[in-house]
Amino acid sequence: MTAQPLRFDGVLFFPVTPFDQTGRVDVDLLAEHVDSRLPFGPGGVFPACGTGEFHALSSSEVATVVRATVDTVAGRVPVIAGSGGALGHAIETARAAEAAGADGLLLLPPYLVSGTTAGLVAWVNAITAATELPVVVYHRGTARYTPDAIRRLAENPKVVGFKDGLGDIGLAQEIVLAANGTGREFAFFNGLLTAELSQGAYRGIGIPLYSSAAFAMLPELASLHYRAYEAGDEDARLAMLREFYTPLVALRDETPGFGVSLIKAGLRLRGLPVGSVRPPLVDPTPEQEARLMGILETGLALAERFAGAATAAR
Repeated sequence: MTAQPLRFDGVLFFPVTPFDQTGRVDVDLLAEHVDSRLPFGPGGVFPACGTGEFHALSSSEVATVVRATVDTVAGRVPVIAGSGGALGHAIETARAAEAAGADGLLLLPPYLVSGTTAGLVAWVNAITAATELPVVVYHRGTARYTPDAIRRLAENPKVVGFKDGLGDIGLAQEIVLAANGTGREFAFFNGLLTAELSQGAYRGIGIPLYSSAAFAMLPELASLHYRAYEAGDEDARLAMLREFYTPLVALRDETPGFGVSLIKAGLRLRGLPVGSVRPPLVDPTPEQEARLMGILETGLALAERFAGAATAAR
């Protein structure tokens, strides 16, 4: 069976996974989190992925998160579920996502070990053999794709996309060229942490889409950044990068794992009690949360400013 290409019109939304006071997945709060962001126009929703703490979820919890997200989205935009890790876990989560009604999979890297290019290709093919869902491969960690690997994977009709989380622009350009040379239609997107900061460079090499963890906690501004990016409004885009995203990245880089921890903290600061991150990640200190609150207040002021400018221009 040939999988249909995945097409996205809007910023890519990676929700957090809320936990209740007992540490269990809070399905009702997840539904509220996802539903409250849909009016801001995400191009797709990616539950149980990096921002959603896939690394810390059991396969049954992944299934719960994906099903709740699919039910909440109700077909309004594509839902691409997280899968990957150990091969058995990847197959279980892939099958569960298909049963839940997801539209595709994002394959996070294999667990712990790295293999050859042939081994990585075989790992992807083993997962796609277990499901009819289209798959986006994630170039990060133990999953180091080469142009040759992408050419080989293009022979698998279920492999329909590539997400770069490595940040090697030259290699990413070679991979884009290799994929385009196969005649297949691929969805390419930038999956670096706080991808807004690097998206100008990625657009230049033929990777037009990007994931946005910031959208989960501040959709008011993240959606405006995407509109400015699409419209070529560089004054607005660069102002948002300078005043909000650059300070956020500086705080993020203080502690490993803050690409996730700050998003959950931001949601809590804005009134959604999504709980803490699971170990080995850690929550921000009170002092770091206070600085995050200041960054969020700046972001909200920017959103009001640029939303007002857009309204006045109409």
